[in-house]
Amino acid sequence: MEKTIKDIIAKYSADPSQIIAMLQDLQAAKRYLPEEDLRELAVALEIPLAKVYRIATFFKAFSLEPKGEHIINVCVGTACHVRGASRILDELERQLQIANGETTPDQKFSLETVNCLGACALGPVVVVDQEYHGDMTPGQVDKLMENYR
Repeated sequence: MEKTIKDIIAKYSADPSQIIAMLQDLQAAKRYLPEEDLRELAVALEIPLAKVYRIATFFKAFSLEPKGEHIINVCVGTACHVRGASRILDELERQLQIANGETTPDQKFSLETVNCLGACALGPVVVVDQEYHGDMTPGQVDKLMENYR
């Protein structure tokens, strides 16, 4: 059962100090933060909509645009970069037919880069749905994507 914004607000007793937790739950339930839900949240918490948006846009974990069912993060930090992360990103963009920061039209995949995943010894690293795949090569992208199609 999908949580609605009303369920989320009730879970936190409409406590404005819990706004980040509410936004996290909403993001988890809908894969983004729909405008109508943010408006409802602002009314329920009795805070300006601008403040809700300020919080929602400050944190990279939140998105105002729909995200794919599978989130693919490619590390482009120094260690991964020198080991060929850009070639892996190029191959993912080619196979998914989207650019970095975009979502496939079927809402199946979103592709993003991150500056560091804290797994430099495994670089280059690709994380799909919080599952780490280290020592990636462009030739391994096919097999990786098969697991998520």
